[in-house]
Amino acid sequence: MNGHCNVKVNDTVEEFHCNNSFSDLLIDSKKSVEHRKHETSRKKDEDQSRLPALEAAYTSILRELGEDTDRQGCCARRCAPPRPCSSSPRATTRPSKVNILNNAIFDEDHDEMVIVKNIDVFSLCEHHLVPFFGKVHIGYIPNKKVVGLSKLARIVEIFSRRLQVQERLTKQIAVGISEALQPKGVAVVIEASHMCMVMRGVQKMNSRTVTSSMLGVYQEDPKIREEFLTLSRSA
Repeated sequence: MNGHCNVKVNDTVEEFHCNNSFSDLLIDSKKSVEHRKHETSRKKDEDQSRLPALEAAYTSILRELGEDTDRQGCCARRCAPPRPCSSSPRATTRPSKVNILNNAIFDEDHDEMVIVKNIDVFSLCEHHLVPFFGKVHIGYIPNKKVVGLSKLARIVEIFSRRLQVQERLTKQIAVGISEALQPKGVAVVIEASHMCMVMRGVQKMNSRTVTSSMLGVYQEDPKIREEFLTLSRSA
C-alpha cells in the first residue's frame, strides 16, 4: 500500500516539475516587476528632461510680474529646480488605465450595488491653473465582473492628474469605469472646493461645487439613483 502511494506521489512530483508551472509563474511575475521598474525609471527621466524648460518659463513669468527672481526668498532662486517646476510633472502625470486595471477585473456573480465613497481628489483648474480638491463617490452595479476596490481610486487619479474642469472629470471617471467593466450602471459624484473661487475673484471661502454623472440603470431608474445618493451621503 505504502509503495503504491509513494509511486503516485513521485509521479505527481515528476509531472509538476515537467510542467514547470510554478517556475513559469515566478518568471512572469519577475518580468512584470522589471517592466514596471523600467517604466517608472523612464518616466522619471522624462520628467527630469522637462525641468530646464519649465524652470526658464517660471522664471520668465515671475520676472514679467515684477518679481526679483534673484532675491533670497524667491522659489526661482531658493530651489533647484524651482518647486513649482518639480511639482508640476507629478500633478499632471497620466497613468495608463490599461496598466492600472490589468489583472484587477474578476468574474463574480454579484448584482448588487458597490459603492466606494470619500475618495480624495486633487486636480488643477485649466482656466486659472490653481488647485481644486475634494471627495469622489463612486457606485456601480456589476454585470458578472467586479474590479479591485483600490482601482476605482486609481481611475480617479488617472483623470485628475491633468489640467481639468470638474464637470469633465466627473464624466471621464464614469465613462472610464463603464468601458472597463461593462456594468449595468455607473454613478459618480464629486464635491470639491475650487481655489479659483476662494483665493481670487469672488473669494467665497465656503463654496463647494457638486457634479454628478449617471450612466445605465442609474440614469434610467430614479429609485436606484436615489439609493446611491442616499448611501453616498450617509456617514
